[in-house]
This record gives sequence, C-alpha cells and structure tokens, in this order.
Amino acid sequence: MPVGSITRGTTNTNRLRRVDRWIAEQPALRRAADPLVVDLGYGASGVTAFELAARLRRTRPDVRVLGLEIDPARVRTADAQLVEVRGGRTPFPADLPVSFGLGGFEVPVPGGGAPAVIRAFNVLRQYDEADVAGAWARMVERLAPGGLLVEGTCDELGRVAAWVGVTDAGPRTLTISLRLRGLEAPSVVAERLPKALIHRNVPGERVHDLLTALDRAWRVHAPLSVYGPSQRWIAVARTLRDEGWPMHGGTRRWRLGELTVVWDAVAPGAAASAR
Repeated sequence: MPVGSITRGTTNTNRLRRVDRWIAEQPALRRAADPLVVDLGYGASGVTAFELAARLRRTRPDVRVLGLEIDPARVRTADAQLVEVRGGRTPFPADLPVSFGLGGFEVPVPGGGAPAVIRAFNVLRQYDEADVAGAWARMVERLAPGGLLVEGTCDELGRVAAWVGVTDAGPRTLTISLRLRGLEAPSVVAERLPKALIHRNVPGERVHDLLTALDRAWRVHAPLSVYGPSQRWIAVARTLRDEGWPMHGGTRRWRLGELTVVWDAVAPGAAASAR
C-alpha cells in the first residue's frame, strides 16, 4: 500500500516554476547517469509533472519524469491528461517524457529504478513536525547515489516558496524564492516555510534570525528600488553574506528573488549565534 496521507490536491499552472528552475541547476540532475525525476504528490492535476518535464529537458534532454500520487482517482485523471498530451491537444510536446503511477513516501519506480531527484512539494505541510525526519529518510533511501530530495512549500500562485535540499547526508540547504515586485517584506515566506521550520520562526531559533535579517536588509536597501526590485534583493543577499550567513549561489540566482543558505545556519534547536 502507498505510504502517506492524501493531500488537499491544490494544483495551479506555473505554481512550481521557482523550484523547477532551481532543480534544473542542480548537479544531482545535470550529472545523473539516469536523470529520472519523481514528482511526488502532484495533486489533483498532472500539470506540475508536465511542466517539470518541459523545463528540465532543456537541461537534460534525456530526463524522465514519474508523477506519483497516493490517490488512485488522481492517477486516473493524470493518465487521461497524458492521453491529451500524446494526442497533441495541449500546449505540451506530444513526446513529453512523463508517466504516472500510484505511490507515496516509499517512491515505487517501475523496474526498480532509483530517482536522481525527488520533488515533494506541498506534501508534508499537513503532517506533524515529528513526522518530517522519517518521511525524509524514507524518500532519500530511494534516491540514486548522489541524488537529491527537494521538499518544500509554496503559495497557491507560486510567488512565495521555500524548500530544503536533502541528500543521504541529511538536509543540506534551505532556499527561499520570492516574487520581488510588490514585495513588502521577505518574512512573508514565514507562512510557507517547510514543515521542519514553519513552527520554528520564534525568537531564539536560527530561521527567525534569518527572516529578521532579511527584513532589516530589505528596509535598509529600499532606496535601490528605483533601479528595480532585483537590484534591491541582490544588495540584501550581499548584506547577509557579509554578516556571516553561509550561502550557495550568487548574483545570477539572487536576481531571480532567490536565496540559498546552508542548512546548519537555520537548523532547528540551536542558538542563532552558532552560524
């Protein structure tokens, strides 16, 4: 039997574009001997799996995407949508390398293959924080060597998102990605933090210090708004880097409204000064 609980199934076109473009840059995909990517818990429509395949094949033309859902009715819906894709009756290429199946955290792959990447978005949000480590471990053990689990949450339109990159060595990074135009404060992401962190945004926790530092820097660099929100965000990222926050990526990623920090800088349960 599939492992897990049925989610709300909310699905919107382009909702996961921010995490998709991040996955496309990851060595786990680019260097994979077999670039199999699993879209775990894709929801009431298969559109996120179609979009994922369309985006990732620009980086890896040989990518394959397997959409897994715990609800058989959702699998049937996605298979019906796939028939439309194969018939050339959608905006997606008819040869899009996508398939669907029944499955949960056990991540069953036909033929026993191992995914290079598992994307599990808006799946753990309904679970207890205590369930996260076990779910991560179960999914990670299904990865190919060097593989990556990307687990996170976003709002309904995909304008506010955050995710954790997890490997067989444990969680490695936290990424925040925001639509910068019209952004009042970066801490808006607090409501969309991954389950492992969403209840940790309180004084004394590292992630709270991160969001506080982001908001402070966003206010300080408000004058740069005349040059566009991307320039303001780039200045924010440089400020945090100079303050000692360990980061991955640089200007090219920051320009997208993205910021990736080392997991140990925000991990729950330790003093924020331990960065």
